[in-house]
Amino acid sequence: MQGFEAVYNQYRDLVLRYAMQCVGRREIAEEITADAFLRLYQNWDGIERDRLPAWLLTVVKNRATDHWRRSAVEKCYMGDGPPETQRREEPVTGLFESRALKPVHRICLILRYVQEMSLAEIAAYLGLSETQVKGHLQYSRGLLRKQYLTEQAHE
Repeated sequence: MQGFEAVYNQYRDLVLRYAMQCVGRREIAEEITADAFLRLYQNWDGIERDRLPAWLLTVVKNRATDHWRRSAVEKCYMGDGPPETQRREEPVTGLFESRALKPVHRICLILRYVQEMSLAEIAAYLGLSETQVKGHLQYSRGLLRKQYLTEQAHE
């Protein structure tokens, strides 16, 4: 059984990259990453190790969502209202939240369509080949298309 430190060393870079994609600011991403690992440490005995890193990425996603909600509320009370560029950087909570998508699919979609990165940039950022990124994007678009068509058939 892995110890906490081994799990931390194994997943910290992945968790930080995901947090960066969710919030777009390194200092906030580092704070969210630290919080995710603190929660892991606090719940160490109750978490199944085979559910990692999904458990950590879920904590990051929830904390990022909380961050964007707080930011929107702060902007409203300051009289600015949420600007268009702010909305573009928010994590996509509807379309990319399909349970069929694995974290790597979600990250590739967000980098491509929200952050508008090229395949080469995504590959370099995630440490994958361009072929792998292209495959992840094709697969995830197929899953989303299938989900959309299923939802439309039920309406």
